[in-house]
Amino acid sequence: MRNITKVAALVAMLAIPTVSFAGQATAPAPKAPAAKAEKPMKKSAVASHSTSGTVKSISDTQLVITKAGKAAKEETFTVNAATTKTGTVEAGSKVSVHYTSERAVMTATAITASPAKKAAKTPKAPKEPKK
Repeated sequence: MRNITKVAALVAMLAIPTVSFAGQATAPAPKAPAAKAEKPMKKSAVASHSTSGTVKSISDTQLVITKAGKAAKEETFTVNAATTKTGTVEAGSKVSVHYTSERAVMTATAITASPAKKAAKTPKAPKEPKK
């Protein structure tokens, strides 16, 4: 009986490492990361939009406009060296903004200020009759 127990223990000791070694050999090899680097990454298309409104504030790096309507809302645009400005863009002026939208950033590509409307002519006071 002792011999059978020793043989069973010996078989178990040899079987366990053999099974774990066999399990490692059949596992698929991981793909090399260099294979992914060979594929060119697609650039996401940048959406181009336009809007108009009244300038609330402007600086060298950003433009904030207020859109007219029932639900007036403010929109903030990033301004950079590539942004073309036509007309005098200052607080209170009406502008049309062409911009690109990538992720959550709206970058102005062109800002066009509308010429200021002339103030309505005020009627002159009537001349006094000559005596």
